[in-house]
Parts: sequence; structure tokens; C-alpha cells
Amino acid sequence: MKVLVAGGTGFIGRHLCAELVDRGHEVTALARDPDVSGLPAGVKTAMGDATAYDSIAGPVADHDAVVNLVSLSPLFEPPAGTSHEEVHLGGTENLVRAAEAGGTSRFVQMSGLDADPNAKTAYLRAKGKAEQVVRESNLEWTIVRPSVVFGEGEEFVPFTKKLTTPYVTGLPGGGETRFQPIYVDDLVPMLADALEVDDHVGQTYEVAGPQVVTLADVAELAYEAEGKSVSVLPVPMPVAKLGLAVAGPIPFVPFGPDQARSLELDNTVIENDVTAFGRTEAELTTLREYLGIDRPVAARGGS
Repeated sequence: MKVLVAGGTGFIGRHLCAELVDRGHEVTALARDPDVSGLPAGVKTAMGDATAYDSIAGPVADHDAVVNLVSLSPLFEPPAGTSHEEVHLGGTENLVRAAEAGGTSRFVQMSGLDADPNAKTAYLRAKGKAEQVVRESNLEWTIVRPSVVFGEGEEFVPFTKKLTTPYVTGLPGGGETRFQPIYVDDLVPMLADALEVDDHVGQTYEVAGPQVVTLADVAELAYEAEGKSVSVLPVPMPVAKLGLAVAGPIPFVPFGPDQARSLELDNTVIENDVTAFGRTEAELTTLREYLGIDRPVAARGGS
């Protein structure tokens, strides 16, 4: 199968390209400024910006399938001159249009947990609108909604460390926001299966890791992996939201009001659809295992 991975040189994209090559597919990684480092041999690259239709119509044409991984991080403020609406909604509209025009049949959309056009954050609203575009297309689509993803090249643990300091730190709401992070090497085989298996056409899946952790748990694990400890002090959420709202316009502060709102929302699943891909939670890698920590996380947020 000829597969174009939009966002193929990013964190998840590099891992997915390697998985698809291992499965015998002909893979092209599409990016605005393709970086071949980290890509396996045999992966082609194409230059294109998902927000500019004319730049991607040619690269998309004649591919059997498209996987849309193009995304701005929900953890940080979008770079100047961009927005979640432009990248997630506009980029998806362009990729769907190019796929329909270019003869593509399969389309896999990576979304996010709780994506909804009426969600509380700009990220989730744009992701929800993008899902509507995919569902209304003429393509054989599958939507995968993962919780936060961790692994080599990820942002989740570094984001937590940007919010904290070792030994004693404050976190909005005491860091009680709950996550169910999934390891990238567990996620990408599911994305590849979504592409290959006809039973996944027309389905939306919510997938997550085997363990629920709070933001405070993640901070403790991140510093323990470095041989340090941390005690978390609660910062009242209204105070945190005000602080991030004030800091948002400052160029060197990467957080803003949308990130504050996101910390009021748990990022966990009710039913874990990893079972649809023949996996069980017990088989998946926990964050603490990835960080090389043997002790279990103390129960705080359901972990």
C-alpha cells in the first residue's frame, strides 16, 4: 500500500513511518520542512503545508491511504501566526479534499480524547470540527483518539517539568488532573492496524495506556528518574488560570489560558478501545516503566 503520513517527520510520525515500512508499505512522510533524521531507510519525503492546499495536492495524489498526524501541541500556546482552527480544522479539510481528488481510498485521522466542536479548549474544539469533516467525506475513514502520548521525542514529561521545580513545587489544583498516557510504541501498531484492517473503517476509537496518573504523579516520576524528589503544593485553579492568562501574551512563556482550561479536564477513557486492536491494558507500557522506575505510583487519582 502506498501511504502518505502527513506530519510524518514529527514525534509520532517517525515511529509510525518505521512501523509501516516494517509491514512492507511504501511510505512518504509529508512535512512543511522534512527532516530525514530519525526516519528509516526507504521512507520518501515530500514538502507541503497542510494549511495550504496547493502545496499538498500533488504529494497526496495517487496514494492509497493518508494518515493525518498534523497537529499543534495542546500543551503549549500555538506559535505566532498559527491557530488550532487553522491547523487542525483547515489542515484536515485540505488533506481530505486532496485525498478525494487524488484517488485515495483510506484515511486515518489522529484526534484526541474528548474532541468536540463545543469543547472547553480551542484544541479540542478544532479537533472535534476536524472529525466532522472526516466523517462527512467520501473516504473510508477511521478516527483514533489517544490520551497523551509519551516516548522518545515526546512533550508530556518535558511539559510537566516546565511547570515544576524539583524538591518543592506548586501545581494548579495540586496537580490532580488525571491522565492515562499511552506509549508511542504501543500506539503506532494500532494506527497501522486501523489503516490495514477493513473492520476499522467507519469507527472512532478512544485508546489509552494501562495506568491513570495525575499531573503530580508525573512530576514525581520525572524527578525520581533523575534521582530527585518533589513535594507538590496546591495552587488554587482560579489563581493558576489568572496567572497563565496574564503570562500568555509574554513571548517566552509557552502557556496561556487554553492550557489552564485544559488542566481542568481529565484525559482518561471510560472504556479503553485498545481491545479493538487485540491488545489488553496489561500488555501496555506504563510511564514509570518507560522512565525505568520500579516502584508503583501511590494511589492518588485512580492509579
